[in-house]
Amino acid sequence: MGIIGLGWFGEIHAETIAGIPEIELAALCTRTPERLAAMGEKFGVKKLFRDYNDMLADPEIDAVSICTMWDQHREPAIAALQAGKHVFLEKPIASTVEDARAITEASKGSKGILFIGHIVRFNPRYRMAKQAIDEGRIGRIVALSSRRNIPAAWTPTILEKIGPIVGDAIHDTDIMLWFTGDRVVSTYAQTVDVRGLKFPDIGQTMYRFAGGASATLETVWCMPEKTPFDIDERMSIIGTEGIIHVQDTFPNIGIVDGTRLHSPDTTYWPMFNGVRGGALREEFGYFASCALGGKPVTIGTPENATAALEATLAAEESARTGEIVRIG
Repeated sequence: MGIIGLGWFGEIHAETIAGIPEIELAALCTRTPERLAAMGEKFGVKKLFRDYNDMLADPEIDAVSICTMWDQHREPAIAALQAGKHVFLEKPIASTVEDARAITEASKGSKGILFIGHIVRFNPRYRMAKQAIDEGRIGRIVALSSRRNIPAAWTPTILEKIGPIVGDAIHDTDIMLWFTGDRVVSTYAQTVDVRGLKFPDIGQTMYRFAGGASATLETVWCMPEKTPFDIDERMSIIGTEGIIHVQDTFPNIGIVDGTRLHSPDTTYWPMFNGVRGGALREEFGYFASCALGGKPVTIGTPENATAALEATLAAEESARTGEIVRIG
């Protein structure tokens, strides 16, 4: 497997692949020569490329992970699929619905599978919630609410590239679509600009689903400096016959040292002995299982990812215009 794009999350992908027995990290690609050399040395990878087309021409590369910026997904994803490679494409699937549909179309004639990295579907708490919903334990879903808030220190660079609604609320949007088996028909959103960056720091979103359920999503990317947790993540799912509440990360572990209380992520990509575990490892394990077993992707499909993208882009449009935006 090769990785295209070696920003901070491309490096995390590499640290995760290192722990998957079925996958060999065999190639790296980025346009920055210093970064390419450093990552090659760190992971002991000899095949180093500055042009992803050169990587895709290598017959020994079976699959690629694409971790470029979200507005640079279309070209490498389509090129990889046309080259017959298996593709692990980080979310969001693209920056426009048009690009998402083009990538999806390219996957239909490819020898390789296309998997979109919506990692929350591999969080065991959400998987258990989905199982309970499918068993009919809470009846018909009528309301959902979510919170996905992270410290300000994480986000100054990110907010020059993507906003909190498409950047993070897309996770909760995808999960809500998964839980309800429904589609979003309208959205209203508001944003708050705290630090004067390219994108606002806070997004508050509401959805109406075709079946009548409603949802609210809170995404704050400017939690104060001394916030003790990496992420404050919660979701409530209210049905006609029951309720499910998911709470992750804070406060499932507390470490007090000489500076403050820390509550690190133990779910998504925790590091143990230099290798990443958690939901990201589960994602790569699933991807490898589908690719090696010739099985179709049923989690993280491009169709699901496009629906989540369409809803969050509509929410951002609502925040810009102050109007309710209808979908479909």
